[in-house]
Amino acid sequence: MNAPLPSALFAGTVVTGPRFREAGDITLDQLHHDGRVDDVWLGLHPREFAMLWHLAERPGKPIAETQLAADLWRIRFGCETGSIAAHIERLRARLEAVGLAQLIASDGAGHYSLAVPPASGLLPVPTPRGH
Repeated sequence: MNAPLPSALFAGTVVTGPRFREAGDITLDQLHHDGRVDDVWLGLHPREFAMLWHLAERPGKPIAETQLAADLWRIRFGCETGSIAAHIERLRARLEAVGLAQLIASDGAGHYSLAVPPASGLLPVPTPRGH
């Protein structure tokens, strides 16, 4: 009756890969699907968290809206890039609450990147071949 429950019952809490990732002054936590600055949680929407996590994999490297949609949501055709822009703006608004809205850079042509200062020491995370 008090036996441990199989972990498959809580599949949403399984973390594969690294649990934490740094995005400038933000610590992203894959278990909570949220980010924090010091002890302040950002309250990210799952799609906002996914975008920030993905951008933090390649700090400083621009990623096209269509590529973000394909990488994050498996949308390849007919992607409404306005949806990506709307998620980015909501993410920036959440980051503004902790003074970090400038962390998400855009080139005005539909490319976004994690803008980190060169002295931050953040390097791109190695990605598997074929990705």
